[in-house]
Amino acid sequence: MAEENQAAVSPLASSNVTMDMLVSLCKRRGFVFPSSEIYGGLNGFFDYGPLGSELRRNIRNAWWEDMVHRRDDIVGIDCSIISHPKVWEASGHVGGFSDPMVDCKESKQRYRADQLFFAPVVVAGEKIGYVSVLEDAKMQTEAEEQANSLKRKLAKQGALEPIVLQDYTNAKPDEYALIPSPATGKPGSLTAPRDFNLMFETHVGAMRDESAVAYLRPETAQGMFFNFKNVVDTTRVKLPFGIAQIGRSFRNEITPRNFVFRSREFEQMEMEYFIHPTADWQKEHRAWIDWCKNWLVSIGLPAARLSEYDHPKAKLAFYSRGTTDIMFEYPFGVQELWGIAARGDYDLQQHIKFSGKALDYFEEATKSKVVPHVIEPAVGVDRIFLAVLCSAYYEDVVEGEKRTVLRLHPRLAPVKCGVFPLVKNKPELLAHAEALYKRLRRKWNVFWDVSGAIGRRYRRMDEIGTPFCVTVDFDTIEKDGSVTLRDRDTTQQVRLSEDELVAELSRRIDGV
Repeated sequence: MAEENQAAVSPLASSNVTMDMLVSLCKRRGFVFPSSEIYGGLNGFFDYGPLGSELRRNIRNAWWEDMVHRRDDIVGIDCSIISHPKVWEASGHVGGFSDPMVDCKESKQRYRADQLFFAPVVVAGEKIGYVSVLEDAKMQTEAEEQANSLKRKLAKQGALEPIVLQDYTNAKPDEYALIPSPATGKPGSLTAPRDFNLMFETHVGAMRDESAVAYLRPETAQGMFFNFKNVVDTTRVKLPFGIAQIGRSFRNEITPRNFVFRSREFEQMEMEYFIHPTADWQKEHRAWIDWCKNWLVSIGLPAARLSEYDHPKAKLAFYSRGTTDIMFEYPFGVQELWGIAARGDYDLQQHIKFSGKALDYFEEATKSKVVPHVIEPAVGVDRIFLAVLCSAYYEDVVEGEKRTVLRLHPRLAPVKCGVFPLVKNKPELLAHAEALYKRLRRKWNVFWDVSGAIGRRYRRMDEIGTPFCVTVDFDTIEKDGSVTLRDRDTTQQVRLSEDELVAELSRRIDGV
């Protein structure tokens, strides 16, 4: 059984998986639905169905267990979604939390300027026009096809020089009239980039004036900062220590896209790790990068699809010492999954400045007060959710039949085990299977299925990522009471007594 367990823990992803395949599976099997679908949906918002909500819950639980419960130096909190508006002034979100936006004056579509790419088309040293594409894994190929098409259309002879794409924020004012819109293909219809604040504004109380303005939080991090003193005063934490939180955040994204990867309502798992101002921040930063990568691999993401991106110093915020993103190879390209930032003491100092309250830490050893610096690992539940599905989706052939299977880590699988009576017309067999089902249900989320041939039942469980199936058959009630345990990934089966079954499932699901 050990070899079979290794296969379940280290899933192999199909190299040909597409977003269309994942979106179709999510809708068909109840992982994700478009929000308000009966009214046409609302762009950038999604509802998680019965299986999707279980998978998300398991991701959150796994992160919380490993980040908080299994460490002595991290505690958790849960802050309100709406905070005092001064919080967002102090953090800089009210004045500077924006993305560059560009409009197409003809189609009325809007784009993030840093996700719209353009390039001049040069043939034999002569610039004959421009091409534009939206950011995508295939955008280079698309741009080159557009360039060749323009060359043919204008009947230009000579060699086409390499197409070097850059985002629209780098366009010069005299190029705006020459760059075509991705929506229409016509030059001159794109506006200059301008800042668009991503904060969702609301009002608190009965009034609708400026005094009642508040914001839905765009991140969970600030709650850990303005509650820093509360945590220090009510716990026995000692530097270095962390404060963790999981919660909803809201950003009015200009162009939500790539399914749940970039949406307007999402869930974050963030941790602020406070260190002494004189501590070796680079060592701490590196340690958290490694911890995060190892954790992702532990829940089933292939290490080969993970990489690191260090933000250039020139593009870092003035207070940032360094930021490294753990990148994941999604079907639409390599994108940020988890950001680990060394933020110095900027956040605490800002809240000290705006609130007038002390947010320091008293050192017993030196009898002095310090304002700690912080390392911040921040990740979105929804991005991990999508990465997990990308990694787990696989198609193979079993007994001559094509099979779609999600090779989810047992720890994350929405349903841990399916329980099947071989037939449904034998009362004694049904009763035995139902008793076993109720026993397993006390520990895990299990599924009861008596409908259809046993092979069809296996396939249904495979497609939703259920790692194990248990079949109660005639040998169970006529011989030794043993049942059949089937492994999802290998399809191998073994007979076990009920006590052996429970012990084996505990080992492979819970690691005990």
